[in-house]
Amino acid sequence: MTHPPRVAFFTDSFHEVNGVALTSRQFEAFARRRALPFLSVHCASHGFVATTEPDWTCELQRGRAAFGLDRDLFCDPLLHLQRERVEEVVKEFRPDVIHVTGPGDVGTLGAWLAHSLRVPLAASWHTNLHEFAARRLERMFGALPRGFRKGLARHTESAVLSCVLRFYRLGKVLFAPNPELVQLLSGRTERPTFLMERGIDTELFSPEKRDRADGPLTLGFVGRVTPEKGVRFLAEVERALLAAGLCDFRFVIVGGGSEQSWLAQHLWHAEFPGVLSGETLARAYANMDIFVFPSHTDTFGNVVLEAMASGVPAVVTADGGPKFLVRSGETGFVAADEPGFLRQVVELAVNRGLRESMSEASRRRALDRSWDRVFKEVYAGYGAFQEDIGGTARRNLLSVGNLVCPTC
Repeated sequence: MTHPPRVAFFTDSFHEVNGVALTSRQFEAFARRRALPFLSVHCASHGFVATTEPDWTCELQRGRAAFGLDRDLFCDPLLHLQRERVEEVVKEFRPDVIHVTGPGDVGTLGAWLAHSLRVPLAASWHTNLHEFAARRLERMFGALPRGFRKGLARHTESAVLSCVLRFYRLGKVLFAPNPELVQLLSGRTERPTFLMERGIDTELFSPEKRDRADGPLTLGFVGRVTPEKGVRFLAEVERALLAAGLCDFRFVIVGGGSEQSWLAQHLWHAEFPGVLSGETLARAYANMDIFVFPSHTDTFGNVVLEAMASGVPAVVTADGGPKFLVRSGETGFVAADEPGFLRQVVELAVNRGLRESMSEASRRRALDRSWDRVFKEVYAGYGAFQEDIGGTARRNLLSVGNLVCPTC
């Protein structure tokens, strides 16, 4: 009898509120539901904890050297000091594959162990770190001349991208959340690269959670309220709505971050409920009429998919992953530029019939995006380095088609 590969999954974010953490939790849940051999290695707020059969888990605690990368995301440059304890757990688990989510503290530890233990490494791309770094640096030097800031941002983006790609070249197989990034990684690393999209819980996120019948037109945003999300552009959206003669509207901005105080000062019609989750978040989505997402840096756009599942048409930019989710003119709009973004938000705001038809189409579009399908394809992708692993793992991978991925 053969078995699927034993996967040790090292993720830099698990308990936090962000797309990487959501995907990581869903991946672990997928493996647990199917009793697949899966070791989840991540950080938590408590000390070192390791559990074995049947639910292999290794939780680390970041130390005093940890520094903040975002509101709830940290990196500990001394996390490698816990390497020996983690290595003991990994050796006991006997992985066929080590899968990391990026070049953070946990991901770097996983890559080192893969090299040390001679286990094939898989790496999935989740965040455009190069674009984040460039936009934050540009905002940091906002008082300097525009030309200097733009040049500095371009140089930073190029340098950070080169460093990140050097890390991903360590992988035997790579995964990316949208076709553009699949092409980038495949071309720049010369590694086999597969699509690893995101799924959606269509029972949690549903139009049925809407509990308001009327009231002001509600434009929603969900996510980190930070520079790389382009949230200051929401002030331009408000001005465009007012110029179109619309007054009875409001913004509901769900999340938190460094740009919230700026938005509070520059938006007249905004509410800030903070970070929401579960049923409260689902109701917030369902009570929106239009989802406005001005980010140019998102690799996928989990929040866009959550809005669509809730029956909310979205307006997104032509950059990054969200444009692959929205069918422009059917489930929302993909704006080619900033003036187009403003025009399309106004068009949805004044045309209730269009909003209703796009609401229904958005829900239909989201219904075929399950997490199970996403992770079946990941397991199929592990077969790309079938020749690089031992006989046991090769036999294991042969069974993936039957046990995990019926379409392979």
